[in-house]
Order: sequence, then C-alpha cells, then structure tokens
Amino acid sequence: MPPSRGPTREQLDAAIGRSMPDILAPGLRVLFCGINPSLYSVVMRHHFARPGNRFWPTLHASGFTPRQLRPSEQDLLLERGLGITNVVDRATATADQLENSELREGGKALEAKVRRHRPRFLAVLGVGAYRTAFGRPKAELGLQPETLGDTRLWVLPNPSGLNAHYQLEDLARLFAELRRASERT
Repeated sequence: MPPSRGPTREQLDAAIGRSMPDILAPGLRVLFCGINPSLYSVVMRHHFARPGNRFWPTLHASGFTPRQLRPSEQDLLLERGLGITNVVDRATATADQLENSELREGGKALEAKVRRHRPRFLAVLGVGAYRTAFGRPKAELGLQPETLGDTRLWVLPNPSGLNAHYQLEDLARLFAELRRASERT
C-alpha cells in the first residue's frame, strides 16, 4: 500500500533500483514512455506521482483526458487507449543518474515491448533519452521518420517539473499535436 503522505527518506532510499509495472495492453492508441521511474513514483506505486510533475495536468490540458487524473487513477488510461512505460526500469533520484549504456539497453527492450504490444504511437518523453536510446543524435521533437514495426514514434519534452524549458502551455500544445495525430490514424 502506498503511504498516505509523501514518502520518508528511508522509503525513498529503499526504492533505489526498483522498478514500476507498466500500464500496458495490446493495441493502445498511445504508449507514453518516461525515461525511468522516480524514487517517489516507485514508493507511491504510481507513474509520474511526484508533486510538480506536469504529466497529468498536461494530459488533461492537451485533451487526452476529460479531466485531470490523479496518479492513483493511472489505470483509467487504458480505457482511453493510453498506457505508460519507461525506457529504463531502474528507479533513480534523477534521470541523469542513468548511464548511456542503460538507455541503449532500455531502448532495445522497449523496441521488443512495442513490437509485442503494437501501440499506434510510442511517445518518448525526453528528446535526450530518445536520442541515446535509439541512436538518433539529431532527433528533434515531434513525429520521427522511423517506425518500430507499425508503431509511429513521437518525441515530446519531459514533463518533469525539473524541465524548466517548457511551461504547461507549451507541453499541452505539443501533446495536443500527438493527440490529434493519434485520432486521425
């Protein structure tokens, strides 16, 4: 059971290196892919659970969800044809604690997962992680020219509150572009 309040330092320390189960089903419209789980999310047992993470507000503001879901409602995404996974399963305090080799290995595992579950779109949340994981050093945000089987690849900014380059309005606009594309296909 997740703690009713925020995690303690001991709980966070115990979460180092642990993983999070995916929110995944075959044939999703969009599979959102974080870089790796935060310690906070692992303790709370919900993706993007850290206060200040803008994933849930962005999903709503971009039109993916009719209201802002709480992290504890993550399973409701499946009803909307949406899911969540990560490039790397290992939880860390920050994504910059990952080695490039972990991102590349995670990219291979992610490719196998995508080929097995066949979402229409894989949306990687973080251009740097995408570049490293998929060996595309010049990749930019948006629809990518390559695919994984029938799955189209889309790169979005990381919604972490630590990513000050993008405000909620910017994130919502970029996520809405993906939403519109996913509704057309």
